[in-house]
Amino acid sequence: MLENKTITFLGAGAMAEAIITGLVRHQVVKPEQIIATNLSNKEKLTYLETTYGIQTNSDRNAAVKNGDIVILAMKPKHVKEAIEDIQQMTSAQQLFVSVLAGIPTTYIEDLLGMNASVIRTMPNTSAKVGQSATAISKGTHATDSQLKEVKELFSAVGSVTIVDEQKLDAVTGLAGSGPAYFYFLIEAMEKAAEAAGLTEKEASALITQTIVGVGKRLQSTSKSSRELYEEVMSPNGTTEAGINVLRERKSQEAMTDAVTRAILRSKELGEVFTKSK
Repeated sequence: MLENKTITFLGAGAMAEAIITGLVRHQVVKPEQIIATNLSNKEKLTYLETTYGIQTNSDRNAAVKNGDIVILAMKPKHVKEAIEDIQQMTSAQQLFVSVLAGIPTTYIEDLLGMNASVIRTMPNTSAKVGQSATAISKGTHATDSQLKEVKELFSAVGSVTIVDEQKLDAVTGLAGSGPAYFYFLIEAMEKAAEAAGLTEKEASALITQTIVGVGKRLQSTSKSSRELYEEVMSPNGTTEAGINVLRERKSQEAMTDAVTRAILRSKELGEVFTKSK
């Protein structure tokens, strides 16, 4: 389905690179089918071209003109400026895929005009290792066939869930921001390990495999998360001692609040951009 498609990334930051890495590594498209462009960072474009063998172009109008699928991967605050800049090079035959947190498809459709086909996605940076949890939803004018194309594209970098767009703010706060929450907690575990006398290498090996094991365990069981952590605990044992501290510090409530706040921020971003049309 994507064999003859040219994919242009408008923006070449961390998320764009994560997706490019997955697409190239999993051979979804050939490197020469990918074009990356950004506003001013020529060093990053050189790095992407050298590392992944893709095309790059500092002229974003030319890059967009040659793209069948245009992935909007700039900073959200630059979306209006970027689309206005490249609008004369766009066509109704192109598919526009947004990875921009909080920005609704209607906003992008209005900027592009011409009944543009827009699909909104929310991947996370685990796309770089082919393990993103991505949600996608189509805008007013996008077709089921185009949604299928985007699902194929992002399936190369992890799992894909099709959701109603109204749920994408929740996805953003949960899965989009989710990796950062885990890395933040891992940092705390590393500090505790160091204080207990483990070397950085020893702690890293143990923590990494523990996280991998937890993920695989969750995938392979129908048990709830509560059942799983209670399964590890024994009365007056080490795990119970640690869990009791987490309960005393209201760690679950803090995590719930963090996810909720991220979801609200996604909604706030959407409202800001909608009002600024």
